Amino acid sequence: MANDSGLPNPDAAANVRAVSPEVVAAAVQILRSGGLVVFPTDTVYGVGVALSRLDAVQKVYALKGRDRSKPLQVLLADPADAIGVAADLSPLAQMAVNRLLPGPVTLVVKNGQLVDRQVVAGGETVGIRVPDAAVCRALVAALGEPIAATSANRSGEPSPVTAEAAAAAIGGGVDLILDAGACPAGRESTVIDLTGAAPRVLRWGALGKAELEATLGCAVE
Repeated sequence: MANDSGLPNPDAAANVRAVSPEVVAAAVQILRSGGLVVFPTDTVYGVGVALSRLDAVQKVYALKGRDRSKPLQVLLADPADAIGVAADLSPLAQMAVNRLLPGPVTLVVKNGQLVDRQVVAGGETVGIRVPDAAVCRALVAALGEPIAATSANRSGEPSPVTAEAAAAAIGGGVDLILDAGACPAGRESTVIDLTGAAPRVLRWGALGKAELEATLGCAVE
């Protein structure tokens, strides 16, 4: 279990569990009670909390030493859920959702009423993710609400691509780590701003420029 300081401890590996239906069910209960869970995605391992647990959101920032001006991502179980998170999906944003999700991207759209401003660092936009990772999506679906998440590392350190690396980085500050092996992409998601007239990449990651432009059918900045 997490210690009071949120710092890793020698028995951090004890929190690592191979993925099974029972372990996913346990993770759901932890999230509902305000706990922190580490899980695999298609890019890197993430640490997340139930979106409605704002007390737990603050734990994520403290654990990572994350700048409060940097928002968390919002993980969804299905691309169709994006309409419930965004204030409004422009034709461009809807096309991106349809063509890129599930996948190794974060789509930045205008924030609606569902996501509290504490999750998005007080901003007017929200980054949504639907990872192409069955375990992650099953966890969100079983929870019944989105997960507020970020990479399972200390801020400024490499993002972990295995459960063991996540445990070494922040394992002593979380309640459970779901182990499903190495993440296939092995690098962070590509972050795409869809709030303007044309898509604009804020961070290149697992999805490259050529593939992104081919999928969207347009040039990207």
